[in-house]
Amino acid sequence: MVALPSLRGLQAFEAAARTGSFAAAAEELSVSAAAVSQLIRTVEEQMGRRLFHRVNRRAVLTEAGVEMLPRLSMAFREIGSVARDVGGDAFPPRLVVSVPPSMAMGWLSERLAGFVAGHGAADISLRGDDDPVPFDHELIDIRLSYGPHYREHPTEEIVRDAVYPVCAPMLAGAIKSDSLAGLPLVHTDWGPTGASFPSWRNWFEAAGSEPGRATQRGLSANSSRAALDLAISGLGVALAQGVYCAQALEDGRLVRPGARSLKLRQPYCLTIPERSARRDVVAAFREWLIEECRRAVKSPVLDALSI
Repeated sequence: MVALPSLRGLQAFEAAARTGSFAAAAEELSVSAAAVSQLIRTVEEQMGRRLFHRVNRRAVLTEAGVEMLPRLSMAFREIGSVARDVGGDAFPPRLVVSVPPSMAMGWLSERLAGFVAGHGAADISLRGDDDPVPFDHELIDIRLSYGPHYREHPTEEIVRDAVYPVCAPMLAGAIKSDSLAGLPLVHTDWGPTGASFPSWRNWFEAAGSEPGRATQRGLSANSSRAALDLAISGLGVALAQGVYCAQALEDGRLVRPGARSLKLRQPYCLTIPERSARRDVVAAFREWLIEECRRAVKSPVLDALSI
């Protein structure tokens, strides 16, 4: 049998490399930073390879360390899975969920209690990430994204949404037809690295209306959630995805000033790496998340003409 390096040392290396800090690894493992450093040195001596460059009191992964990290992380993840399977309820399943930041800031966090109530306790790590996401480095189990970004992993299209003009009820009385003339507009810009979000100019042109100077003025937000909050606050009319605005329309915090909507160019997609696909908690979360997204997008308050 091949002699194995210290398991505790490998665990210390994995934690330090994953967190990027000996101090953070020490806190995670309930030991001192000096102990983490010594454990890693022991593994380096046993393997005959340097795993960290120590430069100016900083530790930077070597090529050998970079190569080892994802494989060790998956190995410890599998060990944890075995412990949970054998230990039952003593070890609740761990689930790493990655979604766009706007979805993490309210939409999904408000609904997670429903998943736990229906499927039992789980150690859920909810991440709000822009694309691309490092699946293996962060051990992400399931990723919801706008557009099919991850063809190297199993990916499915789950729903195609649209954007709808929405505003606070206090503004609705001043709106005539679909013109929205003279009202403050809230613009959403996902930035130079994000996907192209439908603009107010797109909406006016598709509706057969003259865009005018209003499409160049008003408040602007770089996230869908922030734009929605500005509309709820009464500061203007925003173009909001159905998945985000349906609940606020249903409970009366927002109203639709016109029936027209504009379809998004890409669908929302769900990506699950093969290492996670066989886990029961991932399958359960996948089914639940798809149902929540489709329920929002198909809400009766959104049932109107799209252009």
